[in-house]
Formats: sequence, structure tokens, C-alpha cells
Amino acid sequence: MKSRITRLAPLACMLATAAGLAHAQGAPAPASYPALPSETPAQFEPVTTGFNYVKRSVMVPMRDGVKLNTVIIVPRGAKGAPVLLTRTPYDAAGLTSHAESSDMKSILQGYDNAADVIVEGGYIRVVQDVRGKYGSEGDYVMNRPLSGPQNPTPVDHSTDTWDTIEWLTRNVPESNGKVGIIGISYDGFLPLMALVNPHPALKVAVPMNPMVDGWMGDDWFHHGAFRQVNIPYVMEQVVTRKNDAKWFTATHDDYDTYLRAGSAGELARQRGVSQSGFWRKIVAHPAYDAFWQDQAMDKILAKQPLTVPTMLVHSLWDAEDIYGPIAVYKALKAKDAANDKLFLVIGPWSHGGGIGDGSKLGAINFNADTALHFRQEILRPFLDRYLKDDAPPAGVAPVSAFETGTNKWRSLAAWPSGCTSGCAIKPALLRLGANQKLTLGGEGGGQGHDEYIADPAKPVPYRARPMQMGYDEAKGQSWPRWLTDDQREASGRTDVITFTSDVLTAPLKISGEPIANLIAATSGTDSDWVVKVIDVYPDQVAGQNAMGGYQLMISADIFRGRYREGYEVGKPIAANKALAYKFALPTANHVFLPGHRIMVQIQSSWFPLYDRNPQTFVPNIFDAKPADYKKATQRIYHSSFVELPVVEAAK
Repeated sequence: MKSRITRLAPLACMLATAAGLAHAQGAPAPASYPALPSETPAQFEPVTTGFNYVKRSVMVPMRDGVKLNTVIIVPRGAKGAPVLLTRTPYDAAGLTSHAESSDMKSILQGYDNAADVIVEGGYIRVVQDVRGKYGSEGDYVMNRPLSGPQNPTPVDHSTDTWDTIEWLTRNVPESNGKVGIIGISYDGFLPLMALVNPHPALKVAVPMNPMVDGWMGDDWFHHGAFRQVNIPYVMEQVVTRKNDAKWFTATHDDYDTYLRAGSAGELARQRGVSQSGFWRKIVAHPAYDAFWQDQAMDKILAKQPLTVPTMLVHSLWDAEDIYGPIAVYKALKAKDAANDKLFLVIGPWSHGGGIGDGSKLGAINFNADTALHFRQEILRPFLDRYLKDDAPPAGVAPVSAFETGTNKWRSLAAWPSGCTSGCAIKPALLRLGANQKLTLGGEGGGQGHDEYIADPAKPVPYRARPMQMGYDEAKGQSWPRWLTDDQREASGRTDVITFTSDVLTAPLKISGEPIANLIAATSGTDSDWVVKVIDVYPDQVAGQNAMGGYQLMISADIFRGRYREGYEVGKPIAANKALAYKFALPTANHVFLPGHRIMVQIQSSWFPLYDRNPQTFVPNIFDAKPADYKKATQRIYHSSFVELPVVEAAK
């Protein structure tokens, strides 16, 4: 090799000398070409003279100097119009550009806009990115807590809303100075934050399906069981400013993806979600400690005066935030002494279904567009009453509740209440008896029991497989409506116990929260308990063949057994000992009709909606190892019952 390099050296020297000589004599000038100017203007000015709206995008300054991207859409020619504000982590520009159109309703038609109410009501629409997301400056923190123990900074969503409304009232000349705030889910959590030290110009708030308590029963946990199907949401929402990182599929069936990973913690590590600061907080706080309690909006608002008229909107089949609206209602009701500040709407919808088509949900048909009724007959009059100058009284009842089963709207004075007057709600015990029979009332079933084997290697699916969480029906994704799925597949499994009543001969109405009272034992040292209250349709339904024998879930939830003695600290369960477990199921407003039957299903997994319980006590289930997951024998004693909030007419 050395001799070859020696031979090449003279050649390199000659080439270098030649290049230097050419340079000295003058290298040829580079070729020149005719100019071909760019056809793109330095600044394009859109022509919008035919549009029925004017759109502005501005950066609104907050008290700490951070500026938030804010899209303002003004109906063309508007004067003295009220402002309807939504704050969001979901891209303000996208939420105000659902179509490329000269028509205001067209660009707003979609999440998170009640477009018909906004446009027909003549509202100025404002949508703003929260700090740290999309076009806004600053740092993003999931559900940024109020300034205090969980947030050492002086700014939060309460102060950001106050500063935004202050700016809008001074800088939108077409407005009448009145602002309402509305939103769904995370965007519904933000109106609740706005109620903390509200700006004087904030005249009304409409939190729809809001995130309220992430541990007790909304997005992250339910009674301590982790909702692991939200790991993709954490990834996409938190790890980048513009949700650029996307969850990828590795199987056609989500069940396989989650089962193969093992624990929820392991799946998060495999997908890089553990890099997220919020994920690390979830893992560090598996119990209901101060981290979660300090952020619970029902607890926060219970300490605040109620000064802004507020309409809470709840969906009976909300797959994401089924706990929050009712919890806030209960926290605020005592503050509404004059019965004129707090309103509640209960609709037969999925999450956010109040702004879509409410004619049906899955296989369940309501015989009318219930969501349109809500928007036109309840929401718009309510907003107009408080936001428009000299508007007439709205005529909206304190509680507007859709009654499933009979498919009727009910106007009520409070919740829960079965009717306007002349009736009462009385607890009735739905007893889980021998031979898997349900009996309403009567004596308890004694110490007999039914049992099943819960195997973490074969957890009970939360819906029929294959399953894909998502919102695109064209791709087979139907997450929003899964709570109305037929439960027959689960009832046929050997690891699900099913108790069924006789055929009803008279209607039975329930309004409120069923309460599960289990007396149960496990051969393990930890366990989950899932309780489902189900309406079983007659074997044949004329004109609706698919509804024959349909098992419609009316109310259901999960409880992580380690929290039997208290939510703050998880403790091992004494093996093979009958113990009491008591927990509330989501609110219902339903009539079991004659010819139907009532069913209760009990199981120990709901997968992959919730992470698997190893059934062996470990300090933190996020860190559970494969060897920790063991089969267990589960016993449900006949002294168990579900307390139903039965509506009885006055005698």
C-alpha cells in the first residue's frame, strides 16, 4: 500500500500545478442564463369580498408576556354581536377551517363548533390555542393546574382566559362586550377553569362532556383502574407542540397490541411515551393522592362562588368523560340558591354527540334528532338569554334530561329527579341470587356464591374483536359508540357471571347512579371488579330484527380492588376472604319496558380499555412483570346487590 501511495504522489503534484496555472491564466466565466422571475408574489392578499365572514388571526398577550394564537371570525357586517369563545389544545386554525369556503357555517361545521347555533345566532366565533400548543407560545402542561401546589407559576387557564377576554372586549369593535365560553372534552374542561375568578365580561359558560377528575372516572383512571387505551392520546398530545408524533399500528386488533406488550408501563416504554413528563406523572401517582385531588375541578369549584350562569352537558354513553359533568353538578347545586345559575342537560349521546346527529347511537334509534333538539331548543335560547342585549327569557328548565327507553325529553327542577312533581326516587335492591337470578327487592340470597376463573392471559375484551380504537367509521373504527354495543358476546364467556331477572310486566324507571355492592372473594391478592347493568330486549322486536335479544348496557364501571379501604393508598386483598366492595356506576335516566329483562354482568377485566390487574399485589401495576400475572378464582356471593335509583309515583 505504501509503494502505491508513493507512485501516485507525483501525479497529484502535476494536477495541482496545472490547476494553479489555469487559475493564473483566468478560468472561464460561469454560464449565464436569461432571468426567469419567481411566479409567487412576495405577499399574497386573498380576495374575500364575497365571503359572509371576516377572519383574523392574532397573537393575544398574556400577563407573563406569552402570546396565544387566536382566530377571530366575525360575521360580515356584524355590530354589537356577542363573542362565543373556545380555548383548545387541538389546533385553533384547524377547528376554524373545516372547509375551504366563503361560508361561515361551512368552515365551522365539525369539531368543536355547534355551527348552526353560532351562525344562526349571529355570534362572533373565537377559537384560541392554549399555551404551548400549535400557534401559541409558552410551555404545554396537560390540564395545566391552577397556580398553587401543582403549578408554581402565576399563570394557568383561569388567568389566560381572563386575559383573553380582557383583550377581546377591548379589541373586537364589532362585539357588544359580552363573552360566553363553550367547549367539549378538554375544551370543556377549560370553561370550568374560566369559572375560577371569572372576568366580568364572561356572561355564560357551557362545559360539554368536560374532563373533571382524571382519576375518579374520566380520562386516565376509573376507580383506580388505568384506561390504557389513552396511551396513544398522551403520546400525540404531549410529546410535540403540533401533535406531529403519531401512534402507529402493529396489529389489526388492538387487543393483540396491548396483550403482547404486557403492562401499560411496558407498552409506554416500547413506544417512547415514557419520554413524556405527563406520562411520568401518571406512573408516579397510581393512587388518588394530592396530585389528582388538587386538580379535580368538582373539588375546586365547590370552593368558588357561582356567579356565571353555567350549563353542564352530559352524555349517557360518553366513552371518555362520563364522570365529570354530574360530579360538577353535585358540587355546585347547593350554591344555586335562586335556581337560576346552574343548568344540566343529559342527552343520549357519545362523547361530544350534542353537536352532531343525535338520531341514533350504534344500533339504538331515538326516533328523532335529539342533538338538534338540544341545540335549537335548549342551547341557543340559553346562550341568547345571557349574551344578547334585551334577549327574552330562555324558558330552559334547570335540568333537561332525555329518558332512554321511552325516548322522551323531561324538564326537571333538579337532578336526580324522576319527574317535575308527584314522584320520588327510592333505592331498590337488585339482588344477585342463586341460579344466576336477579330479584328486585325481597330478602338477600345468603352466603351462597357463584365463581369463575379470571386469567390475565385471556382477559375479557371490552368489545367484540377485532377492535380498533378510532373515530373513522370507514376504517372500521367506532370507538365513540362502543358503550351501546350488544353485550351478548361477554355474557357467553365462562369468566363473566350473568344474573338475569324475570320478564318485566310493568315499566321500571331509574334516574341517578346505580350503586354496586359486591361481596366478593379472590384467591389472589389484588383484583378488578367490573359491574354492568344491562337492558335485555325481548327475543323478537317487530320492525327491528337486529334488536331481538339485544343486551344494551345502561350503566357500567370498573373498580380496582386494592382501593377497597380507601382511594389514597392501595393495599393487598386478603386472599379467599369475602369482602365488601362498594362503588357508584355512571348516572342513568332509563325506563326498562315491559317485556324486557334486567341483567347484571360481573367480570374481572375489561381489556384493553383498562390495563390488566396482575391479581398478585405489586406496589405499582405500571411496573408489573410477566411473572406477576396469575390466574385467580373469583367468588361473587349471593348477598351482593346493585342499588337502583328507582322512580316511584306518589301514592
